[in-house]
Amino acid sequence: MNMMFVEDCCEILDSMRVPITAADREEGEYPYYGANGIQDHVADYIFDDELVLLAEDGGNFGSKERPIAYRVSGKCWVNNHAHVLKPKEGLNVDYLCYSLMFYNVDGMVNGATRQKLTQTAMRKMQIPSRTLEEQVLIVDELNRIVKIKEQRQQELQLLDDLIKARFVEMFGDPIQNPKGWDLPLIEDVVANEKNALKAGPFGSALKKEYYVKSGYKIYGQEQVISGDHTFGDYYIDEKRYKSLENCAVKAGDVLISLVGTYGKLLIIPEDFEPGIINPRLMKITFDKEKVNPYYFKFFFQSESLKRALSENTHGGTMDILNLGIVRKIAMPLPPLELQNEFVSFVNQVDKSKVAVQKSLDETQQLFDSLMQEYFG
Repeated sequence: MNMMFVEDCCEILDSMRVPITAADREEGEYPYYGANGIQDHVADYIFDDELVLLAEDGGNFGSKERPIAYRVSGKCWVNNHAHVLKPKEGLNVDYLCYSLMFYNVDGMVNGATRQKLTQTAMRKMQIPSRTLEEQVLIVDELNRIVKIKEQRQQELQLLDDLIKARFVEMFGDPIQNPKGWDLPLIEDVVANEKNALKAGPFGSALKKEYYVKSGYKIYGQEQVISGDHTFGDYYIDEKRYKSLENCAVKAGDVLISLVGTYGKLLIIPEDFEPGIINPRLMKITFDKEKVNPYYFKFFFQSESLKRALSENTHGGTMDILNLGIVRKIAMPLPPLELQNEFVSFVNQVDKSKVAVQKSLDETQQLFDSLMQEYFG
């Protein structure tokens, strides 16, 4: 396959970029673009064209899911964190974008904490040289697959919205509590056992030098944020586990992230690996006669509660939620039968979500395969 340099097939319009600090931006209708997409909207524009923006610094370099290039059309403003490329005659703008979206920039970017793709390096990037007719056929095929992906993603979002709507229909807004449910504190509906409410170990109790290749799993934010209890491979041995058994998890426990991406939640299933939580998590063991953990999940992830929690977090560079805040949250408590009815509804919707997700995964695999075939 013949290749062509970006500097030969594109006009490079980097000299026209103008960064505007947040304080100096005048709000308006025109998108203000940076390395990874829209950052703001401003009152004026400097470009009005069909362009491809390629991250210069702060981009998703090395990611297989998040692109480093994206397509823009019409009036816009671009700051100095994205290279601005206009395809020359004979080069389709979408073809250019696809060719650069997941470009392997290994050895081309530099910088330790914030990698940068300089203009010198960008000019020497190479894309496959094809006739305009071939480019259009490839773009049409990839666009069709992207549209299917978007449809599947929209279906998943609609199913999620359906669950949220059902929650409000059955229980009302959890903060306003219009249905007048009892409002016990979370600490009053946990199991009658020691460590039913527990944050992860602090200080020197769980240091990295204690980690081993196999044994008892260390549950952290990576599992909670991903929603996958099998994710991650950090372990401690049996001796260390026994010394930290007050932080051990069991089936039905609710894990909540406390630092940074706080408020994320994971329920430990029956087929879990024995282990403990790390310092960035807390766990709750509910009284099963009072609370279905999956009811709590949707209560805790409701927009109303998120807003209330955001007013009670603290911290300097990152937000922090703590055990003291969580244990004092007042939770509407409908009858357990009603909670279980809602959870049954969620399980039925989840079956539909599994089917849609399977289709989305297959579509993504096809897209990845074609991108590899066409652009390497």
